[in-house]
Amino acid sequence: MSFIDRLSAGWTIAISSFKVLKEKKELIIFPMMSAISVMLVVGSFFTAIYQTGFFESESGGEEFNTPLNYLVMLAFYLVNYFVIIFFNVALVHCTRLYFRGEEFTLGTGLRFSMSRIAIIFSWAFFSATIGLLLRVIQENVGWLGKILLGLIGVVWSVATFFVIPVIAFEKVGPVDAVKRSSQIMKEKWGESLGATFSFGLIQFVGMLAVGLLFFLAGYYIHPLLGIGLAVVGVFLVFCIISAAEMIFISAAYHNINGDIVKHFDRQMVDDLFESKK
Repeated sequence: MSFIDRLSAGWTIAISSFKVLKEKKELIIFPMMSAISVMLVVGSFFTAIYQTGFFESESGGEEFNTPLNYLVMLAFYLVNYFVIIFFNVALVHCTRLYFRGEEFTLGTGLRFSMSRIAIIFSWAFFSATIGLLLRVIQENVGWLGKILLGLIGVVWSVATFFVIPVIAFEKVGPVDAVKRSSQIMKEKWGESLGATFSFGLIQFVGMLAVGLLFFLAGYYIHPLLGIGLAVVGVFLVFCIISAAEMIFISAAYHNINGDIVKHFDRQMVDDLFESKK
């Protein structure tokens, strides 16, 4: 399959992911719960730090690079990663059941994530540690080092693209999960690139259009209402795109494992992941 065909395949499966989401709208609830939980976590950490008087201290910025603050940052990363991974694992499990033609509920996904709680925590801790190390290095290197770290961050994101289904369905640790995800990415890099670009484009246009539309709808009543509606609109678009992207990741993962992705249009799957005649 040529590069253009791979990009086209990624676009097609991205659009098809929305078709799955249209049929199973309840899948949107998982990224909604994830986003709300993350906002609560951020609010809790911010409130706790504010009450310590850190922001009122004149030397607060100078004393930020301390072991205690790094420990707090690690805890912050850990909780956020854990929340996001937990709900994403629940989503990919429900997506897997859908592909198999089986019924599911939100509780089905949540119970599955609870059964994988140990590996979810280990991956969250591993990711939080990597994130903290990159942050520490970034704060202690020059501009050239920051550019290099930025590239490392991109490579890390690519290598871990398929980690969620790997930790959900394969009994492997964090390091092996990265290796397995990287292996899948080597075979599906074109489709992944095309889908990622497609989701990014749709998200940008969607947030801009919906946010502006909701803002104008509420602005004529009251400016604050317009802002509130715009935030709600952007939030909904974000959750829809997040759910659709996880559906794509799940579909690509199951295909590369030789699983028949039922109820996802067999001909479409053949066109996406096999060389076109």
